[in-house]
Amino acid sequence: MELFEKKIEPRSQTPSAGTAPLAARMRPREIGEIFGQDHILGDGKLLRRAVEADRFSSIILYGPPGCGKTSLAEVIALSTDRRFQRTSGVLANVAILRDLLKSAVGWKKIHNQDTILFIDEIHRFNKAQQDTLLPYVENGDVILIGATTHNPFFFINTPLNSRSQIFQLNPLSEEAIRQVLQRAIEHPVGLNGLVSAENEALAHLARVCDGDARRALNALEIAALTTLPRDTGLVHLTQHEIEESVQKKAVAYDHDEDEHYDTISAFIKSVRGSDPDAAVYWLAKMIYAGEDPRFIARRLVILASEDIGNADPRGLTLATSAMQAVEFVGMPEARIILSQATTYLACSPKSNASYLAINSALDDVGNGRTLPIPKHLQNGPKPDKGTQKYKYAHNGENHFVDQEYVPTEKVYYEPTNQGYEETIGRRLAFWKSLRKKK
Repeated sequence: MELFEKKIEPRSQTPSAGTAPLAARMRPREIGEIFGQDHILGDGKLLRRAVEADRFSSIILYGPPGCGKTSLAEVIALSTDRRFQRTSGVLANVAILRDLLKSAVGWKKIHNQDTILFIDEIHRFNKAQQDTLLPYVENGDVILIGATTHNPFFFINTPLNSRSQIFQLNPLSEEAIRQVLQRAIEHPVGLNGLVSAENEALAHLARVCDGDARRALNALEIAALTTLPRDTGLVHLTQHEIEESVQKKAVAYDHDEDEHYDTISAFIKSVRGSDPDAAVYWLAKMIYAGEDPRFIARRLVILASEDIGNADPRGLTLATSAMQAVEFVGMPEARIILSQATTYLACSPKSNASYLAINSALDDVGNGRTLPIPKHLQNGPKPDKGTQKYKYAHNGENHFVDQEYVPTEKVYYEPTNQGYEETIGRRLAFWKSLRKKK
């Protein structure tokens, strides 16, 4: 059996630099070998049907590095009966582009065969280059497949966008990265079964590669080429070799077991306990370990109501804005937004009065304390509403009138003397004094 032209040997006998990289050798050759893009390539999805039927118009593939844009283009090249040409927004100038387009027109006249022109990093084309493409795409002289890591609605001309179908590819999930790595280990043109890896090592690699399959495969290859084989002649990769290959240490953090829940618990309790330094440390641990930033942001929104509440009403506004910004910006910049929200909430005055109020009320309702709605508060005219009429609060002095809103004397919301709740408490006491006067 062979790995990279030959069996893995000590470092002095590793393969030559001319050997194709593992990421290149493992490019998919059919749609079934593309992982993690089921939203556009799953059974019955539009793009899959178009590729399998070899009937599609110009398309633009948009997504982050390593998600499979070029791989998908090459799968199309292998499945189509049309002529396939490729270039790059980095290499092609207007002159090269015109030659390719004129060649496509000539080829169609002579051979009656359409040309698919794949342009990688199409966002690097300036307006003049994109305008050069437009008439050929519009006339059907070429079928364009563009690949870009940048939002095409901002970086590609509107006329070109309008003549193309845009498909967004997502970063690969950890599970999809694991599938890519396992395929590379087992496939004859990959590592051919001559390398094995601990489950924890592959899980760490899938986690730290941020959805980038190319980065994961490059790291796997480096680890395989720089690790001496055992007596069996096979290379076994532990977490240590994987950490070295990606230059990122694994931290004790599982995503669905005790370490995950213990860490988020320590984080929330540090914010609740008004210790911004501890909170930022646990935040950093979660970010480093690859925790979903949206999960952290959602927990901060809950905390802003549960533990701060009306002591600082701005806390919920800031936490909600942070959640939206994290979704919009993404990592790694989202770490800054999470840090701002964490430190603000940790330093805010604390109150759980709103939390206690709703729990107490729910307990009463759930245990049979269902009170009748006073007739003057009911909606619409009813024959038995009685003589008491609803008093419009804004007509009273200080926009307050004394009337019954619920038939109980029980107090559910008891504001603390923290932050803004101190002001709320004084206001409630004033209204209570007006009721007593009457």
